[in-house]
Amino acid sequence: MKKSVGAKTIVHPTPAFVVATYDKAGRANAMTAAWGGICCSVPPCVAVALRKATYTFGNILERKAFTVNIASERHVAAVDYFGIVSGKTEDKFAATGLTPVKSDLVDAPLIDEFPFVLECRLLQSLEIGLHTQFIGEILDIKAEPSVLGEGGIPDIEKVKPILFAPEDRYYWGVGAKLGKAFSLGLTYRK
Repeated sequence: MKKSVGAKTIVHPTPAFVVATYDKAGRANAMTAAWGGICCSVPPCVAVALRKATYTFGNILERKAFTVNIASERHVAAVDYFGIVSGKTEDKFAATGLTPVKSDLVDAPLIDEFPFVLECRLLQSLEIGLHTQFIGEILDIKAEPSVLGEGGIPDIEKVKPILFAPEDRYYWGVGAKLGKAFSLGLTYRK
């Protein structure tokens, strides 16, 4: 029998998204957000949920755009830093040595050293409680050629994205491939 652990924000895993924006003065900022994921296929959309207290929250409302940057495991310390320091008082790019690059599609920066980024136009926002969910329409995905796999899409084994476990606050890497989706379950058909 399963044991109740209560209503908690636990899903295994959550992403370690780095959401990048410009502030009112045009200064690049980035923050780590674990509450997010793909939320629509047509149009292609991603959702991130942020607290009003974050600097990024106001930047998204001001600029109507953001990018979701996917870092590789080797940048885990920078990803953590982006999540613990406020852009109100710190220049996170100067501190980490990472490079913001102006998007050619949205009013938000890309992080040059991260291999994979979603360029998003703010489509909707929904106040849920402590968090507001921002839904961004993905206008384009930019990826380093070195992480592209079959069909020219980013390959998870090459990207080596960072995962986050909220219950114990540890970062994780991706584990072993288990099998091809939409084919393993066919063994149950009679």
